[in-house]
Amino acid sequence: MGEKPGRGRKDGAWQGKALRTTMKRVKVYRLEDNGKWDDQGTGHVTIDYIEGSRELVLAVVDEEDNDTLLLHNITPDDIYRKQEETIISWRDPEKALELALSFQEAEGCSYIWENMCNIREDLQSKILRCEFVKPVGFCLAVLTRPCSEYQSTIALPADKSLSSVNAELKELPPLELSSLSVILKTILQCGMKEKMRVADLISKDRDFFPKIVNLFKTCKDIGDMDGLHIIFRLVKAIILLNSSAIFDKILSDDFILDIIGVLEYDPEVHIVQSHRAFLKDHAVLKKAIPIKNDSVVSKIHQTYRIHYIKDVILLKVLDDATLKSLNTIIHANNAFVVSFLKEDPYFIQDLFEKMRSSNISAGSKSEPVFFLREFCTVSKSLQPAQQIQLSRDLADRGLFDIVSDMLRSQDKVFVSAGTDILLHFLNQDPNLLRSYIANHEENSGEDISLLGLLVKGIVTDFGGEMQFLEILRSLLDGYSTDTVTQCRAIMELIDKKYFDKLIDIIESSCLPKSIDRSTFGSVGVGTRVEEYSAKPEILLHICEFLCFCVLHHPYKMKVNFLKSNSMEKILSLTHRRERFLVVAAVRFMRTVIGTNDELLISHVIKLKMLKPIVEAFVENGSRDNLLQSTTLELLEYIRKENKKSLVLYVVDSFWNQLVKFGHLESIQAFRLKYQEFVDRAETEETTSVGHMRKKAEERGLDKEEEDYFNTDSNEEDFSAQTTQAQQHCMVKPGDGSETHHIPARPKSGGLVDHDGDKDYNPPPKRPVEADEALNIPMARHSSLDGKVTDGNVPKKPKLEGTIRFSKINVLANVAGKHSDLEDAQPPLSPASSTINSDGNVDVREASPGSPNQQPPESFDYIAGDSSSEMVVDAAEAADSDP
Repeated sequence: MGEKPGRGRKDGAWQGKALRTTMKRVKVYRLEDNGKWDDQGTGHVTIDYIEGSRELVLAVVDEEDNDTLLLHNITPDDIYRKQEETIISWRDPEKALELALSFQEAEGCSYIWENMCNIREDLQSKILRCEFVKPVGFCLAVLTRPCSEYQSTIALPADKSLSSVNAELKELPPLELSSLSVILKTILQCGMKEKMRVADLISKDRDFFPKIVNLFKTCKDIGDMDGLHIIFRLVKAIILLNSSAIFDKILSDDFILDIIGVLEYDPEVHIVQSHRAFLKDHAVLKKAIPIKNDSVVSKIHQTYRIHYIKDVILLKVLDDATLKSLNTIIHANNAFVVSFLKEDPYFIQDLFEKMRSSNISAGSKSEPVFFLREFCTVSKSLQPAQQIQLSRDLADRGLFDIVSDMLRSQDKVFVSAGTDILLHFLNQDPNLLRSYIANHEENSGEDISLLGLLVKGIVTDFGGEMQFLEILRSLLDGYSTDTVTQCRAIMELIDKKYFDKLIDIIESSCLPKSIDRSTFGSVGVGTRVEEYSAKPEILLHICEFLCFCVLHHPYKMKVNFLKSNSMEKILSLTHRRERFLVVAAVRFMRTVIGTNDELLISHVIKLKMLKPIVEAFVENGSRDNLLQSTTLELLEYIRKENKKSLVLYVVDSFWNQLVKFGHLESIQAFRLKYQEFVDRAETEETTSVGHMRKKAEERGLDKEEEDYFNTDSNEEDFSAQTTQAQQHCMVKPGDGSETHHIPARPKSGGLVDHDGDKDYNPPPKRPVEADEALNIPMARHSSLDGKVTDGNVPKKPKLEGTIRFSKINVLANVAGKHSDLEDAQPPLSPASSTINSDGNVDVREASPGSPNQQPPESFDYIAGDSSSEMVVDAAEAADSDP
């Protein structure tokens, strides 16, 4: 019976109640035509005889209603696979069904898998011996025992009985058609140590593989398919022994084709394959240059055949360990071939001369081109030091000149091969290519130089633009100190010769937004765009390359941006219909701002370069797409990095457009950041004004005190000045009494300049009476003028015609306070006097409200050249006093 997934008969058809104790919970899956696994249901799986038959089947019973979900006859064919720890899958060739059982527990999966393996081995023995053999009593006993009893029994056949047999195995049975099943069972059931013993016996038997080849040919001649199938299983089991000694024999030129012939008779495939015919007729070695050494040619053939075995014939059979061993053989063969060819002094020379020759056809030239690419690829099998040395040898022999010729070809296959070779060299030693470009670029034209060809490859539509972009990135990306200089030299060349051309391609491919696209075809409109309009993919590659240059060479790019309008041209990508190009422009601006260069940021603000980005964002509307995400990410970066100038610029310039996106968290946070900057600026301004006032007061007092002490330090000059002042101020009374002196001070000019006021009448000068002159005391100076002791007059500080605003404010405050004190006293006449505590007479000036108002004496030191800067509103200054 074949598989019957789905509902079937009731569980009553199954024999034995004890059997249900060995059932394991599983899910049944079937592979659909669309490649998806369809869940057929959940139930319990067991192995038992079907009613009325002596065939063992794999059965799954539904856990809810006891219906049969699956019935599968266990076959001797190798169609079963155990995946991971809990899955068993197989394919029935007759029914063309892919089925799988997913176990709830790994223990149950191992339980069923080992029973299936034992049943398959017995069925294979039955077929080979052409006699009926019942399943071993072990399986029958297990299926009627509880699970706990089974756990102690399951390991007996594999560990005790077989180990005891293999422990006595000193040689294999004679290799005959009747004994093949015994040898196969021995290999399949033995443990790891026994496998090593069997592999050693097979490798030491010189006649083992010749006998297998003879048996294969005999069965093929008589048409014995059963014999061919058992030989296939035996050879496959021998390969899975993963013995290097066995691989040396079966992969040799004497046996490899016959072994591949044996593998053509896979019992799982009903049609006999034609692997040998393919290898003989189609897999032919094309020799670009004749290889005279036979061992090298043999290694090349062997490598290809091993690839064919592991990738085609036994793709689903080989385990990881065997695959690793075969890959090691391939790696060693490649190293042998490359080492031999690179040591040949004439092989590489003949190869390059043939590629340089102009007398060969394109078809003949393709063979050395492909051989050179393959040669560079397999050279990775060498040791790192040998790879670098080989790369240098090839570069010295003119490899890059040959690659340049390949890139100039119109054949895309040649161009692709050339880029593959360059990528190989960049992975080995990028400095070789950098040095070549730096030495040959100045002496070569733009169309024939290698660097020019690489830049041209970015803007050429042939399908390999990404390879050219990767090469240029590798050339400009230098991390170590010994490569920085060379990378900068390459960047200098690109900036000097090719940068403007890349920018012009973007500009010529982007219409200004002021031009209606419907008029693109009209006369005089878009003429320049029609001359060259690159494909969107090419524009994207150019923009990505420019972003890379900004990241890795920011200084050179900054100089270029500041001296030209390159950034504006790049941002013209926002005028394109393709959204991914608009996103590329936004990412470019994000890269520029991410350099944190204040000059570039100021340049962006000055030229309003964020305007096209904001317009594209607003035009996009509420669409939740990549353009919106990229723009919001740009604003988030500006906000999180506290770019104050950019935050103020964006909100002040574009808030009317962004306000309708206020529901977005990024826009809300951006607005809050703007308000934070504004509030902080106001706070700092208020604090700064108060600090300046306080500092001005401290600075003024310190200045006057310093002048005062500097003046007192010279007693002789001070006494001389005092004597002179007393002589000028001496007054003799009419009655001949002792003379009294009046303090000498210059005439006050006041706080207000009245020279230009025609209506101003100065008060008349009243002559000093003799009695008053005798009783006038020494004038008391303000603390701002310094203290006067013993009738000495201090030296006046030098006056300045222009007084700073902060100092004027301080003086105005003092004047305001002084005027308030005078307002509190009763008004006096301009010449009124009072008797002080010392008995002297104080002459007071007129009140502020009198028509003949004079400035207070404490402000005499500010007299001098009056100007508009010295006009002070005393009342206003008093109000602002803290």
